[in-house]
Parts: sequence; C-alpha cells; structure tokens
Amino acid sequence: MGSIKVAVVGYGHVGQFAVEAVNAAPDMELLGVVRRQIDPELAVRQVSDIKELGEVDVALLCLPTRSVQDAAEKYLAMGINTVDSFDIHGSIVDLRRQLNQAATASGRVAVLAAGWDPGSDSMVRALMEAIVPRGLTYTNFGPGMSMGHSVAVKAIDGVKDALSVTIPLGTGVHRRMVYVELAEGADLAKVTAAIKADPYFASDETHVQAIDDLAQVIDVGHGVEMTRKGVSGQTHNQLLEFSMRINNPALTSQVMVAAARASLKQIPGAYTMIELPIIDLIAGDRESAIGRLV
Repeated sequence: MGSIKVAVVGYGHVGQFAVEAVNAAPDMELLGVVRRQIDPELAVRQVSDIKELGEVDVALLCLPTRSVQDAAEKYLAMGINTVDSFDIHGSIVDLRRQLNQAATASGRVAVLAAGWDPGSDSMVRALMEAIVPRGLTYTNFGPGMSMGHSVAVKAIDGVKDALSVTIPLGTGVHRRMVYVELAEGADLAKVTAAIKADPYFASDETHVQAIDDLAQVIDVGHGVEMTRKGVSGQTHNQLLEFSMRINNPALTSQVMVAAARASLKQIPGAYTMIELPIIDLIAGDRESAIGRLV
C-alpha cells in the first residue's frame, strides 16, 4: 500500500495537531486542510471543498461533536473513509448505527469516537474488563480542559469565549468549572442556566464564573486515572490501575491518525475503537510489530 492520503477537516485545536500528527506519520501524506475561512498566512494547503484535494483516502473530522454526523455522512457518500472524535458517550451507539448504514451503503469505513476518551481509554477499559470480568471501573478525568464541554459552552448565546475544566472528585464523579467571557450585554444568570441545562453538563455538579480575559486561564493539559477492582475467575481483590497526563488535542489527534490507518484494513461499516484490532493502529510491518510488542 502506498501513502495514505489524508485530509484534515477543521483547523481548531485538534485540527492543528492533526496536521502535525499526519506529517509525522511514516505512511501518510497530508493533502490539505478543509476549512471555511482560508488564512493565507498558514503554511499548509487550505481548501473550502474537499474535492479540490483530489483522491482522499481518509478525512479526519476535527469538528465539534454536534457537527460530526452530518459531516461523516457527507464524506462517506463521496467514497471517503472518516474518523471523528465524537465525545457524547451516551449517543455513541446511536451514531454508530447511523454511520454504519452510511458507510456500508458507500462501501467505506467510519471510525467514530476516536479520541482518548472515548477512544484509547475505551480500549483500556475493555482490556480491564476482559481480565477482571466482575467488578467496578472508575474513570477519573482531569484536572484539565475538556474540549467538547468548552465548545458546547461557546455555542451558547451570550458567550464570547469559554473554558470548561474537569475536576475529579473520585469514583468517577466530576465537578465542572466553567469560565466564560461574556458578550456585551449578556446576562450571567441566563448563560449559567443554559450551560447547566446542556446535556454535556446536566449530570455533573457545574459552577460557572465570568472572567474578563480567558487567555489568562487557558491550559489544554488534561489527564485520566482509571481503576478497576474485582474478580478474575473466583479470585477477589484484583486491582488494575492506568493513568496518564496529556496535552488534550495532541493526543486526540494522534488517536485519530492511528484510527485512520486502521480504517483502511476493515471491511465497510462503522467502528468504535474497541472494535479495531490493536495491531491495525500501528504503522509498519506486521511481523515487526509482533516481534517488538508481544
């Protein structure tokens, strides 16, 4: 197989790191970035229509979660594999069902929820459950910036800019600290009510604070600690732990690049990360990977 021809759709935090990750991949070629507004100062090819890039193998959808389904269905219908980082956990099964229809109809592959959570963390949780079948798994995020939550707040009327920080309280319970830069004339009480009613925040303790200059608090660092305690066979007190501290958009984009590689090795349909063979995510010769990692 020659180089995988990749288009990056969107050029926010994740899109910018996706460009770097594709350029660093030994088996990929970046054809360009698809975005609404072309910036002549950027040293990367930009187009407003993916058709301008020629034959694209995979489109990395570096878009807000709520834009993913329409974009994925559009590109799948054009005969292009798609990878996204959709992050509303409770909607993943429904989205997979919808994209599976679109991907199957076009003979292409969609990999959804390919970030770090959902995404690579999902794979760790699946492995933990496989080797400790009975028990409880706790996923504790942060402290750090949640991109999906921040984007959701920015879409609310009266918000000029926003940062949502996830604070772990333990046993999978989290607090959301939301910092908003209000538009002129906006009512903080109304903005707060809208944020707390949004599905991204409705299940968590959420605090909203107005701030004059959001640039003073922006930090894209994040992290996760996962613990599973349970039973293997009939043996109790099996304790598994996994943790990492990361740059949020950089890791998200790297997982998407790995998923793009794997997408070309699957039969048509839609896949989450736990459905992909791990070896398909890795660049290079299959036997070399086996010899190095097994």
